[in-house]
Amino acid sequence: MKPHGPIPPGFSADCDGMLMIGDRRADDLVAVAGDTPLFVYDGAMMRARVAEWRAAMPDGVQLHYAMKANPFAPLLGVMAAIVDGFDIASGGELTAALDSGMAAADISFAGPGKRDRELEAAIAAGVTLNLESAGEAERALAIGARLGVTPRLAVRVNPDFDLKGSGMKMGGGAKPFGIDAAAVPELVRWLIDRGADWRGFHIFSGSQALDADAIAETQGQTVELAARLAREAGAVPPLVNLGGGMGVPYFPGDHPVDARAVGQALAATLRARDPMLAKSRFAMELGRWLVAEAGVYLTRIVDRKISHGETFLVTDGGLHHQLAASGNFGTVIRRNYPIAVADRFDAAPAETVSVVGCLCTPLDRLGDQVALPRAEVGDLVAIFQAGAYGASASPAAFLGQGPACEMLV
Repeated sequence: MKPHGPIPPGFSADCDGMLMIGDRRADDLVAVAGDTPLFVYDGAMMRARVAEWRAAMPDGVQLHYAMKANPFAPLLGVMAAIVDGFDIASGGELTAALDSGMAAADISFAGPGKRDRELEAAIAAGVTLNLESAGEAERALAIGARLGVTPRLAVRVNPDFDLKGSGMKMGGGAKPFGIDAAAVPELVRWLIDRGADWRGFHIFSGSQALDADAIAETQGQTVELAARLAREAGAVPPLVNLGGGMGVPYFPGDHPVDARAVGQALAATLRARDPMLAKSRFAMELGRWLVAEAGVYLTRIVDRKISHGETFLVTDGGLHHQLAASGNFGTVIRRNYPIAVADRFDAAPAETVSVVGCLCTPLDRLGDQVALPRAEVGDLVAIFQAGAYGASASPAAFLGQGPACEMLV
């Protein structure tokens, strides 16, 4: 038997033992959607998460939603009303962000390989571009001149450090992301000389960290770096985007990051910051920490079989919707996401089973030898921490299976 990750707080069973999501029975939500597999996102949990962040962080620090975590349109509508900005990474996300009601001035566009048509759309709309290279800067200025629009340009910095313990390192050493710190001051001076509306720095070192001390240390280094670059450039950055980093507990032994400890350390860092940044604003950019726990993936058992003594629960879902839960999205050693039988959510484990999907590949495994209550054909399996990097980060077209249903409650 292999353990699974911790089920997030806030979920319970009704008197029949059925999993409740947003005060609704899981089977009722499936009936409303009309089919499984189904992603369900709880809007109240997202609002509570944002409120938790604001209570923990220093006054005046902005919260940006990294919409790559989940771009589902109804979810974006919720987030647009409760965060201070969106961070996007494509022309498609630009359209979705503007459609959500988020003001263009509060949207920033990062990511290498931006095409000219994406740069043009962002500049025309008034979105801030986080420049990833000197070449991108030249293209943006040329497009702005052709449009007769002064482009809003920030510089994404590739720092000389990374976030210790992060699941995905975005800084330190050779990277396709951002401009090496040593080259930043000269570029900033050149942008200002060319008449760009310089908006500041974007410094993102890593993501999915659970160690508050490591996040605090990185934020301290980030503020020091921003001050040094500003002094060398001779220009005060209007905004310093500190990146994110705050992760969620997916696997056995994981514990939630202490948001209050992160906030207290950030408050101390900002109080002691270099006077060069006295008039700068600061922001954190978070994706999964805001939405992951609010999502549940529901998939129905279509077969129960035994092979060489091992019991398999075969579902109508799989890695084509939940690539990360299958262990094929950035993890080296496969471990089990939080998982439960939705129909018997409050029941004790009764057997060890492997929960697999419907695809013709041995990679399609949602639960590997996990202890669960006895489950039968027709029952629903729930995969938690499904609100981030689920539907939009999985190969839905693989084997022609198609996308899952999605619902906001």
